[in-house]
Amino acid sequence: MGLIAFRLINFYFIKKCIIIFSTKSNKQRQMSALNCKGRSLAVDKPLVMGVINVTPDSFYPGSRRSGIPAILKTAEQMLTDGAAILDIGGQSTRPGSELLSPDNELNRVLEAVEAIHKNFPESFISIDTFYSKVAKQAVESGACIINDISGGSMDEAMIPVAAGLNVPFVLMHMQGMPQTMQQNPHYENVVSEVFSFFQQKIVVLKKAGINDIIIDPGFGFGKTVEHNFELLRNLSSFANLNCTLLAGLSRKSFVYKTIGTGSEEALTGTIVMNTIALMNGADILRVHDVKEAAQTVKLFLATL
Repeated sequence: MGLIAFRLINFYFIKKCIIIFSTKSNKQRQMSALNCKGRSLAVDKPLVMGVINVTPDSFYPGSRRSGIPAILKTAEQMLTDGAAILDIGGQSTRPGSELLSPDNELNRVLEAVEAIHKNFPESFISIDTFYSKVAKQAVESGACIINDISGGSMDEAMIPVAAGLNVPFVLMHMQGMPQTMQQNPHYENVVSEVFSFFQQKIVVLKKAGINDIIIDPGFGFGKTVEHNFELLRNLSSFANLNCTLLAGLSRKSFVYKTIGTGSEEALTGTIVMNTIALMNGADILRVHDVKEAAQTVKLFLATL
């Protein structure tokens, strides 16, 4: 056997072992649940979180919604298509975005949260904000999960407020601020540095009294294209933190830049990225396209 042939066989054998290992780890997924204001959200299989942006400037135009009728129509369709969680955001966090005040953000999201909760009371609503004031009022109006891209770093009151509300907290990693995060992201080792960030922050959150922690590596938030792929390749390493793992890959720039399209044509790329994330242990997929993500999860589970 030639050296090249041997290396090829060895490469495919290693890749097959990685796939088998990933499949086994998902097959052995432990039964867990998130306490969402007294209601239990089971995470015994991968869940889909649908994104509803109540903002005119989010990076993907297809996610923008304006007016309660349009928001409710989108929420209903996402729930029908298989969303377990609806993530409502009123502030664009794309690179270079303009920072809104808490009051302006509240003006965008509060009515949407109230309307969805009233019309779909069994839905699990996540509020995408880094402001404690917005988080508190949104939870009081029907939201039951806080999704903070800054991991509690942009508002020092966020962690104690979240602890007092007793809801799950999405702890995301971001290097820098949304306005400048993509100017020159740098890591010596992106996987180990993000892992260390989670280790330290989880201690802080638990000490504050936050029991249900969802970790999000923050794809696209202060990372180069290669940083994002390195995180995705090593996503399974974050299972050692024993937290629910969220992957937000939907139509991100590192996806569409790699395949040479724009965000509007990045659905196929997103499906591929989500499949890899599931193979590497993702518990929640945060997406703009719920139907396709739910189908991806269903097919993935059929292989186990």
